[in-house]
Amino acid sequence: MQLKHLKTLLTAQEGAAKVACMAWAPNNTRFAVCTVDRVVLLYDEQGERRDKFSTKPVDSKYGKQSYVVKDMAFSPDSTKIAIGQSDNIIFVYRIGEEWGDKKSICNKFVQTSAVTCLLWPAEHAIVYGLVDGKVRLANTQTNKSSTIYGTESYVVSLASNVSGKGILSGHADGTVVRYFFDDEGSGESQGKLLMHPCPPYALAWGANSVMVGGCDKKVVAYSREGRILQTFDYTLDRTEKEFTVAATSPSGQSVVFGSYDRLRVFNWAPRRGVWDEAKPKEIPNLYTITSLAWKKDGSRLCAGTLCGGVELFDCCLRRAIYKNKFEMTYVGLSQVIVRNLSTGTRVVLKSYYGYEIEEVKIMGKDRYLVAHTSDTLLLGDLLTNKLSEVPWPGSGGNEKFFFENETVCMIFNAGELSLVEYSNNEILGSVRTEFMNPHLISVRLNERKQRGVEDNKKLAYLIDIKTIAVVDLAGGYNLGTISHDSKIDWLELNETGRKLLFRDKKLRLHLYDIVTAIKATLLSFCSYVQWVPGSDVVVAQNRGNLCIWYSIDSPESITMFPIKGDIVDLERVDGKTDVIVTEGVNMVTYTLDEGLIEFGTAVDDGDYGRATAFLETLEMSPETEAMWKTLSKLALEARQLHIAERCFAALGDVSTVRFLHQIADKVSETGEDGTTSYQVQAHIAMLEKNFKLAEMHFLEHNSINEAIEMYQTLHMWDDCIAMAEAKSYPGLDSLREDYHQWLAQTGQDEKAGEVKESEGDFQGAINLYLKAGLPAKAARLAISRPEITNNSDIVSRIAASLIKGEFYERAGDLYEKIRNNQRALEYYCKGGAFRKAVELARLAFPAEVVKLEEAWGDYLVQQKQMDAAINHFIEAGCSLKAIEAAIAARQWKKAVHILELQEDSSAGKYYVKIAQYYASMQDYEVAEQLFVKGGHIKDAIDMYTTAGRWEEAHKLAVECMTEEEVTALYISRAQELERDGKFKEAERLFATVKHPDLAIAMYKKNRMFDDVIRLVAKHLPDLLTETHICLAKELVTESRFSAAEYHFMEAEEWKAAVQMYRVNDMWEDAYRVAKSGGAVAQKQVAYLWARSLGGEAAVKLLNKFGLLEYAIEFASSNFSFDFAFDLARLSCKEKIPEIHLKYAIYLEDGGKFPEAEVEFIKAGKPKEAVLMYVHNKDWASAQRVAEGHDPECVSEVLAGQAKFCFEQKDFQKAEAFLLRAQRPELAVKYYKDADMWSDAMRICKEYLPNKLSMLQEEYEKETSKKGVRSVEGLLEQAREWEQSGEYSRAVECYLKVKDDSNTALTEKCWMKAAELSIKFLSRDRAVEVIQVVGPRLTHLRKYNAAAELYLNMDLIKEAIDVFIEGEEWNKAKRVAKELEPRYEDYVDQKYKEHLKNQGKVDSLVGVDVMAALDMYAERGQWEKCLDTASKQNFKILHKYVALYATHLIKEGNAPKALQLYIQHGAPPNPQNFNIYKRLFLDLINLPDTDGAESYRMWADLRNFLLQLCENMSKSAEANSPAHEDFEQMLLIAHYYATRSAAKGVEQLISVAAKLSVSLLRHTELVPADKAFYEAGLACRAVGWENMAFIFLNHFLDLCDAIDEGNLDALDHTDFIHTDIPFEVPVPTKLCVTDAQREQIRDWVLMVSMDHRLEQVLPLDERNSYEASLVATDTGLRSLPCVLTGYPVLRNKIEFSSVGRAANKEDWNKFLMATKTTHSPECQDVLKFISQWCGSLPGSGFSFH
Repeated sequence: MQLKHLKTLLTAQEGAAKVACMAWAPNNTRFAVCTVDRVVLLYDEQGERRDKFSTKPVDSKYGKQSYVVKDMAFSPDSTKIAIGQSDNIIFVYRIGEEWGDKKSICNKFVQTSAVTCLLWPAEHAIVYGLVDGKVRLANTQTNKSSTIYGTESYVVSLASNVSGKGILSGHADGTVVRYFFDDEGSGESQGKLLMHPCPPYALAWGANSVMVGGCDKKVVAYSREGRILQTFDYTLDRTEKEFTVAATSPSGQSVVFGSYDRLRVFNWAPRRGVWDEAKPKEIPNLYTITSLAWKKDGSRLCAGTLCGGVELFDCCLRRAIYKNKFEMTYVGLSQVIVRNLSTGTRVVLKSYYGYEIEEVKIMGKDRYLVAHTSDTLLLGDLLTNKLSEVPWPGSGGNEKFFFENETVCMIFNAGELSLVEYSNNEILGSVRTEFMNPHLISVRLNERKQRGVEDNKKLAYLIDIKTIAVVDLAGGYNLGTISHDSKIDWLELNETGRKLLFRDKKLRLHLYDIVTAIKATLLSFCSYVQWVPGSDVVVAQNRGNLCIWYSIDSPESITMFPIKGDIVDLERVDGKTDVIVTEGVNMVTYTLDEGLIEFGTAVDDGDYGRATAFLETLEMSPETEAMWKTLSKLALEARQLHIAERCFAALGDVSTVRFLHQIADKVSETGEDGTTSYQVQAHIAMLEKNFKLAEMHFLEHNSINEAIEMYQTLHMWDDCIAMAEAKSYPGLDSLREDYHQWLAQTGQDEKAGEVKESEGDFQGAINLYLKAGLPAKAARLAISRPEITNNSDIVSRIAASLIKGEFYERAGDLYEKIRNNQRALEYYCKGGAFRKAVELARLAFPAEVVKLEEAWGDYLVQQKQMDAAINHFIEAGCSLKAIEAAIAARQWKKAVHILELQEDSSAGKYYVKIAQYYASMQDYEVAEQLFVKGGHIKDAIDMYTTAGRWEEAHKLAVECMTEEEVTALYISRAQELERDGKFKEAERLFATVKHPDLAIAMYKKNRMFDDVIRLVAKHLPDLLTETHICLAKELVTESRFSAAEYHFMEAEEWKAAVQMYRVNDMWEDAYRVAKSGGAVAQKQVAYLWARSLGGEAAVKLLNKFGLLEYAIEFASSNFSFDFAFDLARLSCKEKIPEIHLKYAIYLEDGGKFPEAEVEFIKAGKPKEAVLMYVHNKDWASAQRVAEGHDPECVSEVLAGQAKFCFEQKDFQKAEAFLLRAQRPELAVKYYKDADMWSDAMRICKEYLPNKLSMLQEEYEKETSKKGVRSVEGLLEQAREWEQSGEYSRAVECYLKVKDDSNTALTEKCWMKAAELSIKFLSRDRAVEVIQVVGPRLTHLRKYNAAAELYLNMDLIKEAIDVFIEGEEWNKAKRVAKELEPRYEDYVDQKYKEHLKNQGKVDSLVGVDVMAALDMYAERGQWEKCLDTASKQNFKILHKYVALYATHLIKEGNAPKALQLYIQHGAPPNPQNFNIYKRLFLDLINLPDTDGAESYRMWADLRNFLLQLCENMSKSAEANSPAHEDFEQMLLIAHYYATRSAAKGVEQLISVAAKLSVSLLRHTELVPADKAFYEAGLACRAVGWENMAFIFLNHFLDLCDAIDEGNLDALDHTDFIHTDIPFEVPVPTKLCVTDAQREQIRDWVLMVSMDHRLEQVLPLDERNSYEASLVATDTGLRSLPCVLTGYPVLRNKIEFSSVGRAANKEDWNKFLMATKTTHSPECQDVLKFISQWCGSLPGSGFSFH
């Protein structure tokens, strides 16, 4: 734990002003401080002071100074503050939930002594300590207080545990007492806990121990039972003083003790079980800390001081930023504050068990929080602030979390699914499942309230892929298991958990009722299914149908709608349920009948009246009928009979309605509650068909007659008589008579017979049975009664009836009973009762038994009971029949067993049949034995070969054949198999007879080379490589290169494969194969490939592989210079010099110097050629090359020659070379080095006079070691030279004079030097001197003197320059004019530059107009610029007009640029064309310019373009592409202008719409989105909704494409047969706002829902789109109407200008509207048309 000072909340005072107490609100939003003047200050969580209130004394008469506040605490709900005072009272103030709420006292607790400390651990319970030693509890609900316990010692401190369920009190005698409200199962003791050596003022109860500090400078940690654990002793620390206060962190993991100028922090180390002291927080001049308060989330600690200061500290172990979205503040080992950085919301995550939180993750779309501790798992929902901590022993972090359900977290770990409900600290349930898909798990937790169900928590999941289990999570038991015949891929419970929907892989949808355990199939081919939220309505899709079950209790009641697309979602918002369907690119919504959905909700709520009222509003349909049935059932269960009656009436169940009406009458008769009347209860039981219950209700009230009446009415005579017998009813006999009479009347003879039989009248019963046509029943009764069998008449009647009815067996029984065995046997056989016949024959006719057994067997065979027949045939001795029966019954073992016992040879044929069965069952050993026994050995061999068991076949063959025969057989069989294409089987046969070579040959013959290789590898491994190469070569000859490559590679002959591909010009494959030889080989193949291609193809290839530079390098290195040059010329021209250079070096190395010279020069390296010749001492060639190609090198050649001559001591030649090289300084150097000073001085004087003085000085230094001369010395020396006539030396001395302190002297000396040079030295020397002195004088600003000197020597230019430098312009001009007129322009130029630099433009105009114009333009003074330019010529004017227009366009002011050209005209200069185009594009891109108010702008643009086109037609640009472009722009501008004019006139709104539509064919210039938007709105305005829908829909598609920056995916289907272009530029930005776009989207969506519109463009008489100029069928192009842009077809008006026409109808309409409205815009349009198109033949118009 670290403490970091954040801010000072309350500044300390100079003297004592003790902060008595402080408290943080449990909701972390408020902090309260009580100051020394008894005022409570309230701060927000950022530490900003927001409110305050004053405390008051127990009685105002005592005044404010009569008490001090001892302690205070917030209530658990943070809306109240309890204040404990020294004047024996506790006040509770209500401070409200918002800042500024009114403060009021809501509780007072008056005490017998002063309050010393106070806690508020639980709702309504304030715990406080008193001076008299009592610890008491005040209940804010009852406004009463009581003593918890009392001691004899002053209470100095109180502390609660982390949960607030226990308290500690510290007393002045050192006692610490513990008390629990609830020990939470810890079993810890109450009462006196420990005895501390001093008063425990600083008392803290941590998570695992109690810490105490006091005035002895010690902090002692005690165990839970009061034993000392640790002591921190600070008695030796002189700076430490007594501990005054302590605070525990909310997690109990840290404790802070306050003393003088210091806060000591102790942290609990859970692994070691001890307290660790952190670095103390020391703050000088803080003074004694009197109060501490820790924020409930653990993130802040406040400390109050003796001087009244309050400091705020940040507490945390560490901080981390998670995903740049969340801040994790670890305020303790077991507590983390998670803060959302974007919203500022916080969640405090805390382990209630005190475990260390190891890691926190935010998952599930940044909504859910997961954290691990060593033994628990913490989960939370950041949205609802619900947190859970569940036991979770270490699982290695392999869990998978699913957050699809908002109320529960699903955790998968090692095949187990655990469910944790947010805010519940127990695992809700765990089940074993391997299926982790959330679609295969459904959890419902109290999602919809149900009557009588408190806790409804259900889970459905898969046990295996075909079995669903449903579990009650609240009760912890299984509700049901559903086994299915197919794999399940989706399941979901409804919100009440009573119904389960699931779908299988065959797309069948099933419903399972959990209560009744009934499964029903709802739908086939189900591609989508979902419960409607908040109801039991189901929505599903079956192919092209939307299926809805409004009443799921009646699955057969289904509502279906056809849909075109697929359901993608279901939304239920604000009482409206929409099914969202994608139909192509559109989303369509289908709204469900909310009323039908609401019915289900009303039923669930038990409001049957509301449900009835709703159903009455609906027409009868299958869905409604199902709902009436459901409601009737529920109303009956709820005994709401009037509703049930209404339901049955609606269903047309008249009898039930009548019965319910009778019940209702009885209710009204009794005048009681219907449910209490026995008659009503009995009738309801009758309605529910529970007649026993109805009988019970009647008998309970002694109403036996009513019960009998009920049974009689229902014809339930048996129950009626049984009840009458039980109750000894007096009218029993008459009841019986009535019963017999009723049975006779209704023809129920059988029932009457049964009654007679039960009454003992057997004779009468038999007569009735026979009458009823039931002889079998009569026979049964006769057989059971001996007295009847003795009556032959009755017996013969019964027997005749039985035989007539073909009851032969029963007749046999009857005859056997009367001892007529012959007839009995006959009828037994006839009736197929052979068992009885055989039993009878064994007793009466033994000789017949065998015959009967055979007959019995035949009968069973006839009945297809083969198994049963076998034994009877055996008994009868019919073995062959027995075998056939056994075979037919597939009792093969029994058949074999019988067969083996046969000696008859005719039975042998059965062996083959049985053997074939065993062969088919692959029981080959048994089959082999049977084949052999049956003498069919060849069949056995065939069986084995067919089964591929060659060894057994071979073994069998060897036993009965010679080896040659076997081999011949196998080879011939193999060849047969080969012919049948069964090569594997043939190979096995060849292998069996050890002839692999034949197998190899077979495979080779059939071109199955893989098998050839396999067999060679197996049988002839030494020949494998050779075989691979051989096969490869063979394949090469067949041009099967891929297969050949494989074999070459297998033989490790990759070079051969590469060569093969090279030879066959298959370079790609050669390159691929070369990879096996490494990167270098691959590069070389690529190079060879490129060489084979040559030219551009080679370059493309090498670029593809990124090897172009490598190839050039490789070609150069391998001396293939021609190829290198080809490559470089085509792609890397910068490489050509490099190749020339390499070629030159190659030639030089070969001694071919002239050729090398040529290449060096081509490489741009002539110097290298020079150096080559220099190296070879070929001076002539070197000089030739240098002079011809690198003049700079000439001097170097000469210098080289000179150096060579100097070395040869040929000084004269050397000097000549250096002088030719213009390198006299080198000659001087060489002479100096050779100590030839005189020659050096000569050369210097002649060629380097400026360095002569330096050389002289150097020479002087060499000759004499004198120091530097002074000014006086120089003057003296100069005068001496002058007097001695050494004027040259004198001049040099005068020139050396330089004294900054005496410029006059310096100037005088320099003038003297000039004067002497003019008088006495040669002209050239004099000029040199003047050229030295002149600049010096100029530097001294002596311009006139310098100019005078220059003029003396006729240096006119220099003189002029001096005057110019001195700004003596008139003198400069005069000198130029008088002495050298050619310099007059020079002076003028300099003067202009001067004016420019000085910014004197107005002066410049008179000198240089163009320069002045340029300056005006640079300064943005365009008006002056154009005004000045207009006074020049037309060309100059338009140059600056173009510049200004460009400037305006860049500034985004295109309209002003247009006005510029309107004012000054539009010249057809090609250099202006880009400006005109940009101007046009900028104007048409302007937003909101389609209204009538924009007409002037469009008219100006149109007029400007007309003028431009007319000018172009008269210039060289006539009929050029640019001319055509501007003609098209003119047409567009005309359309825009005409549209604006038409929009201003109501009658012409359709003309405006047509123009908007026509503009669509110009979307290569007009922004496509703007054009379609305006066209769509215009069409909508005039009611052309089809076109409006298509254009606006396309506009939305364009918007989406523009967002993506690509129009490739745009759908142009609607415009295929139109002249609207598809290839248009992508607009950089949209022409509309997002709001406008959404309005259009909403309109398009609304219209698409309205199916009355067809998404087709309107056609005209050409069967083409009406606005298209090009006819679909003929391809003929019509002229566009000059007014609307629509094609001119029949009624046309032609203008004198060719190619200009108008639709007569539109023209007349426009003329009429113009005449009636006098619209100046329309008049202007007509005026323009007459100007542009010429007049109409024989007509005119005027509106003046």
